[in-house]
Amino acid sequence: MTTTQAGTIPGYVAGTWSIDAVHSEVGFTVRHMMVSKVRGKFTAFSGEIVTAENILGSSVTAEIELSSIDTGSEQRDGHIRSADFFDVENHPKMTYKSSGIRAEGDHYVVDGDLTLKGVTKSVPLTLEVNGFGPDAYGGTRAGFTATGEINRQDFGVSWSAAMETGGVVVSDKVTISLEIEAVLQA
Repeated sequence: MTTTQAGTIPGYVAGTWSIDAVHSEVGFTVRHMMVSKVRGKFTAFSGEIVTAENILGSSVTAEIELSSIDTGSEQRDGHIRSADFFDVENHPKMTYKSSGIRAEGDHYVVDGDLTLKGVTKSVPLTLEVNGFGPDAYGGTRAGFTATGEINRQDFGVSWSAAMETGGVVVSDKVTISLEIEAVLQA
């Protein structure tokens, strides 16, 4: 077991890990028409996690292909890829690079910079370390859950349509949810 400033993580392994996109999900939720939530995900992404001897010295980098958006509606996905939202023709990727990890109560927060449409903003992610263990192929796996929130307007994702009854079609607040499984590199 490894002891950190925030406690003990059973089976903690220091090393360099590759995100296993097949067993991970990069998702989001946004309010639609002021009455419901639309969930979506990105199907093409990659990243590297470095777990240090003390978790507070760890880091993460990730790259997401914006054209891989999947909200369950091809028409909506096409609109989100357009210049109204992501403008994937000019900005094909979104990136995240951590700047530090800190203990906050009984959990961790990953501080980092999110770059979307050429705009970089600090976005903290609440981190849950789910575990470390052997896989069926003789390797070692780790699992993490992270959540955060952004205002899409901060990144120039500003298309909006007002509704006759008040409110907007798409809210500015976007909730980020990550379920990450990573493989220890030799």
